[in-house]
Amino acid sequence: MPDLPRRRTVLMAGLATGAAVAVPAPAGFAAAHAAITAGDPSLPPHGEREPADTRIERIADTGVLFQYGEVVPSFDGWAQHEPTRSYRSLDGDWAFRFDPRDEGLAQNWHLPNTDVSEWDQLAVPSAWDLKNNPTPWGSYDGSRFGTGTAFSDGYAWYRTTLRVPGAWTGKRIRLMFLAVNYRADVWVNGAFVGAHEGGHTPFALPLGDAARPGRPAVIVVRVHRRATFTDYVSGSGPITDPLAVPYKPVDYWPYAGITRSVWLEVVPQVTIAKVLVAATDGRLDARIVVANHSARTFTGHVLLRPGEGSGGRPAVVPVTVTAGGVTVARAVVAIPAAPAWSPDSPTLLTAGAELREGPIVPQRSAVDQLSTTYGVRTVGTQGSTLTVNGEPVFLKGFNWHEESAARGRSMTIEEYDQELGHATTVGANFLRNCVYNRHPYAYEWADRHGVFVMDDIDTMWMNTAQQKVQTERYGLCRALAAAMAWNQHNRPSVILWCLQNESEIDNFVNEPGTDPNRGPIYRAWLLDMKAAVKALDIQDRPVTWASGSSWDPAFDIADVIGYNEYFGYFYGKNEDLGPNLDKVHELHPDKPILITENGSWSDLGVHGPETQIGTEEWHAAGFRSHWDQVTARSEFVAGYTFWVLKDYKERLGYNMHLNGISVMGLVGFDSTTKRVIYNDFQRAQNPR
Repeated sequence: MPDLPRRRTVLMAGLATGAAVAVPAPAGFAAAHAAITAGDPSLPPHGEREPADTRIERIADTGVLFQYGEVVPSFDGWAQHEPTRSYRSLDGDWAFRFDPRDEGLAQNWHLPNTDVSEWDQLAVPSAWDLKNNPTPWGSYDGSRFGTGTAFSDGYAWYRTTLRVPGAWTGKRIRLMFLAVNYRADVWVNGAFVGAHEGGHTPFALPLGDAARPGRPAVIVVRVHRRATFTDYVSGSGPITDPLAVPYKPVDYWPYAGITRSVWLEVVPQVTIAKVLVAATDGRLDARIVVANHSARTFTGHVLLRPGEGSGGRPAVVPVTVTAGGVTVARAVVAIPAAPAWSPDSPTLLTAGAELREGPIVPQRSAVDQLSTTYGVRTVGTQGSTLTVNGEPVFLKGFNWHEESAARGRSMTIEEYDQELGHATTVGANFLRNCVYNRHPYAYEWADRHGVFVMDDIDTMWMNTAQQKVQTERYGLCRALAAAMAWNQHNRPSVILWCLQNESEIDNFVNEPGTDPNRGPIYRAWLLDMKAAVKALDIQDRPVTWASGSSWDPAFDIADVIGYNEYFGYFYGKNEDLGPNLDKVHELHPDKPILITENGSWSDLGVHGPETQIGTEEWHAAGFRSHWDQVTARSEFVAGYTFWVLKDYKERLGYNMHLNGISVMGLVGFDSTTKRVIYNDFQRAQNPR
């Protein structure tokens, strides 16, 4: 086997400058690839600002998130249906066509009379990467890396048709996407209804008059996925987009297409857009966001039910919403019988809000209603300690990528259950959703199993120039951070918000120090995202990030210090970690420290001495050394996050001989083959 880096050894060297570093192919590898799919260098169109026009408005002392001119609604409709609403799943086979020459728009593929009889069919949700490849997706055989639809970049088109029910007359119709990667442009009956950027964040498009009840609706989605390189075998010509997030090649597979569910959701003209909750010991604080899309003022009330098992009584809050307006009804309810949510007892309750018109009349039916699950728990910091429900916690966890060998990013419920079930098997109480938001089911699973979550966004390896343009003009980083806090707000499992991963720091000096004059652009970028999160989160969770340096000059603005460390692998020796932690604690004595990444690699089934690089035993020994140093400092180190649960796919090229699989997991890419380190991780005792 060629002696090549198994992850981003050479890539880490480019972090300070942001340079993309090419990894050479093994001798003879390129010659074996007679037909390589070259990367499409095209970039999607961009306006002056990100296309959703994301903004936060303060309404009745509550931050409310808007996109496309409307309140961002709840996306629970993927699985939860309210009796006052109608739903139509659009999952299934869609007409599909690649557009390698970007000719579809000029040829009017977005119009309903386009002939699609010669188009392919592709399942939604799915990733087009898995449509047609010469090698099984989960294979470690890289002899044909660079071929197949996994390397089809640029534009592709999707189309489906339905008849809009006449019963939807007078209602609001919105088109709901859980994820499209990377950019989506959407038309309905030839009318452009919106665009979205960001491959892992849900979005909702109001359809207005584009979809008329009693008539057909032709829905067309044009998707763009940027290529990683102009040549996937040599790794030459890395392709960047200065306004995209992420903007350059990164260390995971960018599965393309409509990768999560799509549906139509039909709501009344006056509707409950969102219910935000914060539940502490004996008290539920609920903010019910009501939007009036009608042409007249709405006067009525909201009835909030705190849920069975809470011991609380329903509360009534009067509401008046002007035509086209939005208001927030706040209900604070005693819930004396509600048990706390914790890893040992992850009790979930359901709060329901009902909107009714006019005075309080018990027999009057609801205009609209919306429910949400919640847990009673607090999260915060006390000096150098992270606390949940007022008690110190230590996070034993791992990073994980959302993908399977059978379906890529479009995993099934059964695959999530099998994959995330490793957490309970190995005694982990913590998941890091590294570098992008997950499918809603992943959060639901964590809520039900009492596993803590740190939620991330797509801001990986961002350079100073990109940070600056995002903060000062384009606003996509801020939009992603805001959407994360809004969409996952009520999840009791989510205890930390993560703003970025290993991004460049301007004026960086690689030595201990707390000079706030270091990294002014970096600092402004972080503060911009943190402000968005804090404006929306009424639970006030701690904010952190996964810094590429333990000497990050912006740690003073973090609630929890988070950094990735690879002592003994990328640099230094394993035993350097302990003194490093001590120094970081000395500089920031009143902040908890979280190791957000640490790991190395081993080839599956390769065994030998612990001193032999690349063996499973060497891999495990490195983990044990780091774990021991971290847990010996648990009075100020809040946790350790292993990199990574499972081997994962990437297009950077350093493991092209392994079919693009990075071999750093506790288990192989099949999610079942265990390395030696799996048992060591399972035996590692949580110090708290």
